Amino acid sequence: MNRRSDLPDEESEKEESSAKGLLSSAGRRATSQRTLLLELIREAEGHLDATELYQLARERDPRISLSTVYRTLSMLKEVGLVNELHFAEEHHHYEVKPPAEHFHLVCLRCGKVIEFGSPLTDQLKTELTARHGFDITSTAIDLAGYCAECRAERRGESSI
Repeated sequence: MNRRSDLPDEESEKEESSAKGLLSSAGRRATSQRTLLLELIREAEGHLDATELYQLARERDPRISLSTVYRTLSMLKEVGLVNELHFAEEHHHYEVKPPAEHFHLVCLRCGKVIEFGSPLTDQLKTELTARHGFDITSTAIDLAGYCAECRAERRGESSI
């Protein structure tokens, strides 16, 4: 049962986790276009590149320009709301900064990206910190190869 005294806190939490709230918390103006772009990245099932984000944004706001998309992505990266990913392609992909560290398997044929986590990375960071006295602040692991479907096709088999 909700009590009236709980409502302001719930609303406050919703606002802080909204795209507008995140932009405001980062000290940036929450313009309609910035808010739209951040919402689209948060809603995305995968990792969007700037062109894909631009196409999705134009469906909701035909006035948005590609340069606005690039400027906003740069700003979102700068304030730590999104990660810029460098897969085995010439252009970048973007994702919302995840709550937990994860890594990527990238198919060289179809471009499929599979996210994964591993306790081995924590062990490796601990070992390297102890061995070299190095303060590790970030980790990026992208493993390139061929997904199950593309491997099957390369062998001339059906993936079904």
